[in-house]
Amino acid sequence: MISVVILISGRGSNMASLLAAVDSGTLAVRIAAVLSNRPDAQGLATAAASGVPTRVVDHRQFVAREDFDAVLAAAIDTFAPDLVVLAGFMRILGDRFVRRYAGRLINIHPSLLPAFPGLHTHRRALDEGARIHGCTVHFVTPELDHGPVIVQAAVPVLDADDEATLAARVLAQEHQIYLLAVRWFAEGRLRLQGGRVALDAAQDGAGVLISPAVGAEAAARCLWP
Repeated sequence: MISVVILISGRGSNMASLLAAVDSGTLAVRIAAVLSNRPDAQGLATAAASGVPTRVVDHRQFVAREDFDAVLAAAIDTFAPDLVVLAGFMRILGDRFVRRYAGRLINIHPSLLPAFPGLHTHRRALDEGARIHGCTVHFVTPELDHGPVIVQAAVPVLDADDEATLAARVLAQEHQIYLLAVRWFAEGRLRLQGGRVALDAAQDGAGVLISPAVGAEAAARCLWP
């Protein structure tokens, strides 16, 4: 059973989803710790209530990003994780940190990368008139939001959507695909080949693109296949 450390900055919705999967037996990993760069992160209380150790490395206590990264890495290494999971961790990590955990550091981003890297993805998708939006789990590399893609989920953008409704639809899919990605890693079914992800045949029938069913009216509006 692999050991996992999760990094959060806020409520930790994806973290909570992973913890619930572990508690239910759906995900066979050990969550060794949850770390945050913010002492007021709501997700810390959620983790503690589940009996998971928590730590805070407050980025505001450091002038240089490299110093923060070094202390954060030392805190992570205390738990000797096989996998480090970024779950709404809102700090850009430096090259040295990323290379330290190369191949075992993953992130979830609320867009279909490479579209809309960075912040405010739902607003930007609406502003651009996108008809399909979604989320991506990827390995982290020094280039922000451009690491090798592990799995994606697509959702329709509906005419009545605002940021909140679109974000909620995407978040529901985030919880599904992050669980898949962590499970695949734990089962040794993910590997990097030539800068791309190779995935052994999915025993659970899931593919690397999740396209949830939509109603006929929604399909007509977004040209959903």
